Amino acid sequence: MKTLLFVSLLFWATGLFGQTTGGVNVYKDPRIDVLLKKQAETNDLSTRNTSKRRTARGYRLLVVSSNNRGEALAARTKILTNFPELKAYMWYQSPYYKVKAGNFTSRNEAEAYQKRMSSMFPGNIFIMNDTVEVKPEEADAQD
Repeated sequence: MKTLLFVSLLFWATGLFGQTTGGVNVYKDPRIDVLLKKQAETNDLSTRNTSKRRTARGYRLLVVSSNNRGEALAARTKILTNFPELKAYMWYQSPYYKVKAGNFTSRNEAEAYQKRMSSMFPGNIFIMNDTVEVKPEEADAQD
């Protein structure tokens, strides 16, 4: 009798651990889909769309390399104000804030802007080799 009771309890207990075949219900806010779509559009415009954005080897001007964030922001603002045709880049590379300007494909172009900027910024402005953004019209003209 004990053996029969033990075997029946054993079969009953193993049945409790079996998984049922069912589905998983996922409940989510529909606003998440809207945010994902907006983010995908932003990514497409900024980085993935290679027909609108091309890069090439070129030059940029290193205007400021300082551990003072305010100085770097002031330099970036001065570049954007006085040279609206140039694109200014600022990033933090520990422990310095660096500000670069321009997307020059030729060194002569970079040297001309270096001379124009030297009176506005104390210290030296360096011409740096960099990967620069090239507009599709300019890239087609060079090819």
